[in-house]
Amino acid sequence: MKHRIVRRVLRVDSDLAQALGEQGVATVHEAQGRTGLMRPYLRPIFSAARVAGSAITVSCHPGDNLMIHAAIEVCAPGDVLVVAPTSESTDGMFGELLATSCEARGIAGLVIDAGVRDVTDLTGMQFPVWAKAISAQGTVKASAGSVNVEVVCAGALVRPGDVIVGDQDGVVVVKREDAAEVMRLGRARIEKEAQTRDRLRSGELGVDFYGLRAKLAELGVEYIDEEGGRG
Repeated sequence: MKHRIVRRVLRVDSDLAQALGEQGVATVHEAQGRTGLMRPYLRPIFSAARVAGSAITVSCHPGDNLMIHAAIEVCAPGDVLVVAPTSESTDGMFGELLATSCEARGIAGLVIDAGVRDVTDLTGMQFPVWAKAISAQGTVKASAGSVNVEVVCAGALVRPGDVIVGDQDGVVVVKREDAAEVMRLGRARIEKEAQTRDRLRSGELGVDFYGLRAKLAELGVEYIDEEGGRG
């Protein structure tokens, strides 16, 4: 297999990426037909972590962070590093020193299907990270990989330049060419949810305005006043 580092990536406008980030993972996931969600084992290392930006992808050997170092060079401000080892790993492949390098380049955050360490320091820096594990296990810098190629990270296909949105609900991937439409659909969903919220606050039941009574009847669910009686 020939390994490569691709320097140039097509990115969405940063304002568009930020707008998707403001909508949040759950809304974006729903707006694009419940697709693009990474597996729920990826968790932010601190609860306030949020990120939205273009993906710089890293395919690397498990337990080896050489290609993460190489990827930082080709990142632009606002990019999100997406690291996918070629086989399962929980080693601490990213820590405070790499985060310091990322911050110096304006990198917005990291999504890694492996482990991270120096979590107290990363939290103090407020550098957003979503990881599979927290582990002090050290790594090496010895094996070739690739930067800015298609990868599968935590079950989701990610292409260089796709939009990554992360928050407390997880991480979702938006295809670069679909980003504007997903944002429009997300905005419409938020407006609809605002109306629903007002109805719920007024005391109206979801079982009524969603038309769920008919669904319950269709499924054979009966209302009874007390156990053992009807009516």
